[in-house]
Amino acid sequence: MGIEPTANTAEVAIGKGIPTIVDFFGKALAQERLAGKADLICGNNVFAHVPDINDFTAGLTAALKPGGVVTLEFPHLLRLIEETQFDTIYHEHFSYLSLAVTERIFAAQGLKLFDVEELPTHGGSLRVYGAHVDDQSKQRSGRVDTLLAAEREAGLAGREIYEAFQPRIDAVRAQFLGFLLEQRAAGKKVAGYGAAAKGNTLLNYCGVKGNELIRYVADLSPHKQGRLLPGSHIPVVSPDRIAEDKPDFIVIFPWNLGSEIVGQLDYARNWGAQFVTAIPELRIR
Repeated sequence: MGIEPTANTAEVAIGKGIPTIVDFFGKALAQERLAGKADLICGNNVFAHVPDINDFTAGLTAALKPGGVVTLEFPHLLRLIEETQFDTIYHEHFSYLSLAVTERIFAAQGLKLFDVEELPTHGGSLRVYGAHVDDQSKQRSGRVDTLLAAEREAGLAGREIYEAFQPRIDAVRAQFLGFLLEQRAAGKKVAGYGAAAKGNTLLNYCGVKGNELIRYVADLSPHKQGRLLPGSHIPVVSPDRIAEDKPDFIVIFPWNLGSEIVGQLDYARNWGAQFVTAIPELRIR
């Protein structure tokens, strides 16, 4: 059973034989349609996206069968800060979650967090496992306390780590703009790859406008090609343009897919092209 508020996405799931409720998930829906029925509830990259995270969690509690398991995956706040991943801060995300805060949210709705995995997804994510607080069959893993200790040691419970974040963001902007201006002065051609939300956050924060510094951004999606990036108004083109134009540098905006993209565009090295990422710091390879 799936729950998906976007009708066209739900239609795809239904077409694959998965019964899907077209609605937002929360306590009321769970009590009405799913009360105590779920052995397993999976939510990958949804927990950080919901406006009312407490109502959503209450829905998990209501839908979960006694002895059932909730597993959620979401980007880890600690990785966001340590890797200066400020370009992942944008409109889709209502929450930026640590394990400690997730445990508190769970506890407030009658759930216990009994295990956690650290994943490389999206630059560093957590997959947490929860159960009803009175479920004695689920013992707490040592990985939970180890990671909670790491968050405390990093200072996530204090103010200083957040106050120090802005200067590091400004350093990224200075490095990236300095690189772009240097290449323009040298007459080099710079292209981008990946019309992703991350890239739009970076470009708009850096104040890049038009295609003087970055000529275009290539993207595989035909739905993005022929359009302009919001704010910066850089044209979005097919990846075929890279082979035609032979840029000197290719800026990879979805840096979490950097190795995969470099592999796809490895042919660009034939004319000496180099690949660039801006986060967590300027890297040229």
